[in-house]
Amino acid sequence: MPLTILSGAQLRSLLFSLDRDQIVSIQQNLGSALRDYSIGNQDSGCAATLQPRRTAVTRLCGTTTIFMPSSTRRAIGIKVISLQDKGSKPGCEVETGEDLRNLKRFTAAGTPGSRDSMASVSSEMSELSVSSNEDSTERSGSTSSSESEFPTASVDKKPVGAGVSQTMGAWPGVGSRDTSPKGSVTLLDDNSHPFGLINAEELTPFRTALTATMIFNKRKRVRTVVVFGAGKQAYWHIRLALILRGEDIKRVFIVNRSFERAAQLLREIYAPENSSWRRDVKFSAVSSEFGEYQRILHDAINKADAIFCCTPSHEPLFPAELLTSREGRRKGRLISAIGSYKPEMSELHPDILREEVTVQPPHRHFHKHVQRSGVVVVDSLDAAMKEAGELIQADVKPNQVVEIGELLMVRDSSKGSDSADDEKRLREWVEKGNVIFKGVGLGLMDLVTGSELVELARTRKIGTTVEDF
Repeated sequence: MPLTILSGAQLRSLLFSLDRDQIVSIQQNLGSALRDYSIGNQDSGCAATLQPRRTAVTRLCGTTTIFMPSSTRRAIGIKVISLQDKGSKPGCEVETGEDLRNLKRFTAAGTPGSRDSMASVSSEMSELSVSSNEDSTERSGSTSSSESEFPTASVDKKPVGAGVSQTMGAWPGVGSRDTSPKGSVTLLDDNSHPFGLINAEELTPFRTALTATMIFNKRKRVRTVVVFGAGKQAYWHIRLALILRGEDIKRVFIVNRSFERAAQLLREIYAPENSSWRRDVKFSAVSSEFGEYQRILHDAINKADAIFCCTPSHEPLFPAELLTSREGRRKGRLISAIGSYKPEMSELHPDILREEVTVQPPHRHFHKHVQRSGVVVVDSLDAAMKEAGELIQADVKPNQVVEIGELLMVRDSSKGSDSADDEKRLREWVEKGNVIFKGVGLGLMDLVTGSELVELARTRKIGTTVEDF
């Protein structure tokens, strides 16, 4: 069995060469695995009950190493990544506890099962209402004074172009401010013969962005996108969003604490080789160092159709009232948070999630607002309830969480009039309603995506091959 090794540079070269159709194909295969994970498909080997629990070890030096095993019917994987985590005490921790899937299933009849769970979610959707003046509100809002203040690409209102290094001062070295975890993914076939070894630093943000953009693909309106962060996660969320929906996107705001890091990300995006997917989208990068930061942040969130949070933040990235106020509720948004990974961390204010899972009865003024769904979407229920600070701090219950794989399941099963009605309500919610996605990552995502990339690498003669390993 040959072993294909993909270094960070080799994987990056491969990922940069992918066209839209190839990205969609990988994304669809990943979606199928997540669906099988949620519904318990034993045939594919992706069921949650067949996934080993992960382990984390914090060493005395302050580095935490996470071991993420995974399996499918065709392959086995183990991802090992390390990051500086000096806030944790030394020791070893293994995921334990009851599978929360058995706790979250709820129906009027009390019958367990993921299909029943989704039927209940869709019943909450029955009161979903999207403002009829959403488009007109956005059109009028897009002509506000701040819209014309930025050049085509700008950092804190300074233009970014060919002379960026002169106008912005010294640039940090590539990756010098990057907090991406370091490590690798090892892939083995069903006989435990190694066939792939991949640098995880680029694979992790790529597969995370693939997952986050699954819902993004279904949204009706994605004219304005706000991205918090300026590392690899932010880069891949922007790149995939534009490759998948670039014809619809008109504006991208990059919001980051560090001025220099935000500027570097914008310079990377404006590299000549990226013109094909960057198109003529208008970019603005804003840092919290800017004097008018709060005003620009409010304007960006107000206009946003999708918000991608990609930072390891311990504090909410923006005030809750920007989304919970009367103005903030005038339209539905996709809000994706993938950066925090510990209970004390949080990119979203708990009030945002509390309001989302609290379903209000219909009110005569609610036609002006988007009705809350009553649920938060996650990649893994078990992992999210243990690790996601946003859910823990907001005291979100298991029956207020739905896995993205369950949404994909409903898409594929609409039998009978009742199921068709449920599917229609869910589709309207996913397309136009308020959707909060919280991702914490799964080894299964690395295994499925990594296996696809190894096959492509062999076809394109990319990477290092060790014969008869």
